[in-house]
Amino acid sequence: MKKGANIQLQRVIGYFHGTMFLFSIIIGAGIFMAPKGVLKYSSLNVGVSLSIWAACALVSMIAALSYAEMGTTFPRSGAQYYFLKRSLGPLIAFFYLWIGLFSTPAGLAARGLLLAGYIAQPFYPGCSVPEMPKKCLALAILWCLGILNARGVKEVAWFQTVSTVVKMTVLCFVSVTGIVLLVRGRKENLARFEKAFDAEVPDALQIAEAFLQGLYAYSGWGILVQIAGELKNPSENIPKCVITALTLVALIYLLVNISYLAVLTPKEIMFSDAVAVTWVDRVFPSMQWAISIGVASSIFSSLNCTLLAASRVLYIASQEGQLPLILSTLNSHSCPAVAVIHTLIFASLVIIPSDLILLINYVGFTNWIQLGLMMMGLLKLRFQEPNLPRPYKVRLPFIFGSMAMSLFLVLTPMIKSPKMHYFYVLLFILSGLLFYLPFVHLNLDSTYFNKITCFLQLLLNVSPTDDINECISAEETLQKNPPEIAAKKV
Repeated sequence: MKKGANIQLQRVIGYFHGTMFLFSIIIGAGIFMAPKGVLKYSSLNVGVSLSIWAACALVSMIAALSYAEMGTTFPRSGAQYYFLKRSLGPLIAFFYLWIGLFSTPAGLAARGLLLAGYIAQPFYPGCSVPEMPKKCLALAILWCLGILNARGVKEVAWFQTVSTVVKMTVLCFVSVTGIVLLVRGRKENLARFEKAFDAEVPDALQIAEAFLQGLYAYSGWGILVQIAGELKNPSENIPKCVITALTLVALIYLLVNISYLAVLTPKEIMFSDAVAVTWVDRVFPSMQWAISIGVASSIFSSLNCTLLAASRVLYIASQEGQLPLILSTLNSHSCPAVAVIHTLIFASLVIIPSDLILLINYVGFTNWIQLGLMMMGLLKLRFQEPNLPRPYKVRLPFIFGSMAMSLFLVLTPMIKSPKMHYFYVLLFILSGLLFYLPFVHLNLDSTYFNKITCFLQLLLNVSPTDDINECISAEETLQKNPPEIAAKKV
């Protein structure tokens, strides 16, 4: 580390790269996996399936705009963690952190295995990929992403822009081709849409499951709040990026699903292991490589964004004293390298014994628990601190709508079809008390921790940030002397 260097997170991401980040993390594996799940839980009803995709876009937009208020009110990296600590107290913030410590690496492991499977499949024609090569490749992918993240947010931003252009090209190709085939298609293909609602109508539990599948494809819209400390003018750019990105993603997702259904029957989609590959086999068999590139770039860039965002939450939690100090240190590229390494170690451990489907189930369930907590905190802070400067202020119906959706998606499966893994998740969340009480609440410390911190600083060439006290001081000044900013409502 150079003497005299300014060690702090840099605000280098503007509107364009912010929108690219959202595209990158949202358009991941979901659009290639979720259509099968949405159709399955929609009872193969084409009309209900497409309606759920549109409804998922609306729910995601409402939740993302509600979430955006946190990043504009507290424009610092890991803003949602700091916000929870401010609104609901340190215990709830620690529960959020405790969930993320394991659910985020689990999500990284699941997508890493999926990407490794897509890359390795051409080398094993006619059979499934063996587990050992797939897991080794997944580990290599994750640690390559760790090296890229350690180079700083500017390098990550340019990589995300390139990968987004690649996957958007592939998805636009699928969308346009499907629409052309539909216009010139046979009567039975058109009849599939003319009689879209003629099939069986799903019940409440099936609708909840279909929503979870569809929302998985839209997940990741909160990344700009997680990296708010590295955004230029976050009060304006966060809402603008959210509206731009989610509107375009919703349009693309609907067109891609229509394209799938223009070529394949609902049953063919149901029995397909890879819908996009089955689609291209039917339309352009020689273009399989293009779909493979699109899927690989989608998952790879989504993994990269997730790793970036997860490290920022650990960074702010360390600054707030709920994690070891070493996690808030930065390298010469202004990256919390130790936080990145910590996340990768956990993800690597999860990959070894992992079950892909089980991992996705756990991650989806915990994500909506976390969103419910966020909305409760947002509502409480509105009434507890009404004069808090809010450059962007979402309308209350959006908050209540997000809370209602969170409760519906968490409670409906537990009540209608209780499964043990839901209760295991809740027990795991409560087990965080075993760590919170001694290490955070009672603040037990050891000289060994200090020695380990010093050793890791020298080994990894990292340093504490220069702006911890400055950020706290600036925030206290902001609360005492709020600027005259008109609150924007959406």
